[in-house]
Amino acid sequence: MPSKLLREITPLTSSDCFTLFSRIKDKFDFPLHYHEEFELNFIRNGKGAKRVIGDHIEEIGELELVLVGSNLPHGWFTHKCKSEEIQEITIQFHRDLFDEKFLQRNQMSFIRSLLERSLRGVCFTKETCQAILPRLIELPQKHGFDSVLELMSILHDLSISRNIQTLSDGSFNAVETISYNSRRIEKIMNYLNNNFDKDVSLTDAAKIAGMTEVALSRFFKARTGKTFVDTINEVRLGNASRMLIDTTHSITEVAYKCGFNNMSNFNRIFKKKKDCTPKEFRQSYTSSGIRTFI
Repeated sequence: MPSKLLREITPLTSSDCFTLFSRIKDKFDFPLHYHEEFELNFIRNGKGAKRVIGDHIEEIGELELVLVGSNLPHGWFTHKCKSEEIQEITIQFHRDLFDEKFLQRNQMSFIRSLLERSLRGVCFTKETCQAILPRLIELPQKHGFDSVLELMSILHDLSISRNIQTLSDGSFNAVETISYNSRRIEKIMNYLNNNFDKDVSLTDAAKIAGMTEVALSRFFKARTGKTFVDTINEVRLGNASRMLIDTTHSITEVAYKCGFNNMSNFNRIFKKKKDCTPKEFRQSYTSSGIRTFI
């Protein structure tokens, strides 16, 4: 099992519901990673590749459809795969796309159960893959609310499909994530999401929270598991990733539009958090596939 574990910061922003990425590639080269978002991953022509989900390792066949839960380490690796035309469709959606109270409703019970099982990773049968594939291919053609409804419908149909396999062992824990049920933290996160392009400071955040800077710094780390500086950098990187994919702005423009006032600092943080340079990231997404944000 690869030893490197990367915390991926996805290009999903706080105002998106989900993103879909479709591409043809000739190898699997992204390191073992995890992220807060749920991920539905379809692969065709990947026979012989190695799939790692939590503590579960397996060679995959020609067709593959897996739902990976929030903060669960996962990755696909070339291994024995000889195909030069691997088709991959990846859907990532926020873990709070479905409100907890909404998930408690009777009509949502199957989706709720599926999302709970996905925290250990779930794999669907070849028959389910074949049935769902046309809808995954057509999903980027839908727009706005219709796209969200179709994603919910796909998840529901997956949740009632037969012979779903849970992958990772029950004793295996996903990377720990700290839930922040705090109005103060939510206020600060809203502030960061709306002002990441400006000169955001701990002083301003402390005023919003009605706390001293020292108290907020401790409170923020305790509630989120991350420092204030790390958090604002991650918000900025997520938006920078989105802009690198979605616009033709130069990398320098993207850096400054996302609140990074120093290019070497932007490049260093980007490389550390994403395991590639901004230029490599843009090339990998824009030259090899189609990315849709809803």
